[in-house]
Amino acid sequence: MTTEQAGIEEEWARAVKALEGATEVCLACHIRPDGDALGSMLAVAHALRARCRAPGASRSAPVSVVASFGDLPFEIPRILNFLPGTDLLSPPDVFPERPQVMVTFDAASPDRLGLLEASAAAAGELIVLDHHASNTRFGTVNLIDDAAAATAVLASELVSRLGVTLSRDIALGLYAGLVTDTGSFKYSNTSVGVHELAARLLQTGIEPGAVAHELWDRSPFGFLGLLSAVLGRARLEPEAVAGHGLVWTTVTRDDRAAHGLPYEAAESVIDVVRRTDEADVAVVLKEDDDGCWQVSARSKGQADVAAACVALGGGGHRLAAGFTGHGAAADVMTALRRQLAIVSAPAGGR
Repeated sequence: MTTEQAGIEEEWARAVKALEGATEVCLACHIRPDGDALGSMLAVAHALRARCRAPGASRSAPVSVVASFGDLPFEIPRILNFLPGTDLLSPPDVFPERPQVMVTFDAASPDRLGLLEASAAAAGELIVLDHHASNTRFGTVNLIDDAAAATAVLASELVSRLGVTLSRDIALGLYAGLVTDTGSFKYSNTSVGVHELAARLLQTGIEPGAVAHELWDRSPFGFLGLLSAVLGRARLEPEAVAGHGLVWTTVTRDDRAAHGLPYEAAESVIDVVRRTDEADVAVVLKEDDDGCWQVSARSKGQADVAAACVALGGGGHRLAAGFTGHGAAADVMTALRRQLAIVSAPAGGR
């Protein structure tokens, strides 16, 4: 075992020891949670509760589990309501201020916890579970693997190390996370190991078609009108990104209001825009309810969008990243366009 591997094992052992000895465990995922963040957190919540109820469970096993995310208003994304355990979630205003043990999911930096950032800073033990290369390692225990396809992979490992048998409820949360961050197994991060984990999860009896239906195959009628407006203003810039091409568009608050749609309805627009053959990079600026631009960037391989987004205060992966922009959409795109040119330029031209 290498020194690095030994260090990782020490982190896992410390995390398990902390969870096994706690009387209360507080779980938090990033704001505006996606399937990986919420699915991973709920899977671990189910595992911790199952461990408490297991015959022969020690007195030191967790007796209370609190799970939340730092958004107000506190609303579970509509497409994730099918996940088992959403009824176990608590709003952030009742989250403990000084958790004994706190676990974060899919959050690359503490600010991604929103209203729960202060609780994380005050936690006695803070276990960070994440797969973003841009993670700032803000925990006292950092379980971070940027080679993992999803945080769900790490959550699965944690469930296993806690000695909890996979149930259907645990598996469904993990599977939702896995398919979300692999694009239903079509992204380049889909390894043999990913398929092997998916197979183990499916053996619990979950129905993959039902999960796909909830995540990708349904939307209110108003989404069609929003999509029409948003795609109608899309712009293609073939010379951008060092000649690799850029396509981008915006989703404004007015767009959503015109069709009675919440912010979450804008999340899937990037999946349509990124199909453009002439552009390596696709970008969607989504205006949230506070007037800020939540920027999603995707690359087909030529550009490191994470490097560009990190330079603008965000984070993510090489092929999928984002950041928060302020001001006019044109100014946000000017700043991003500049960073994309820098990270995509030939090494000798930088």
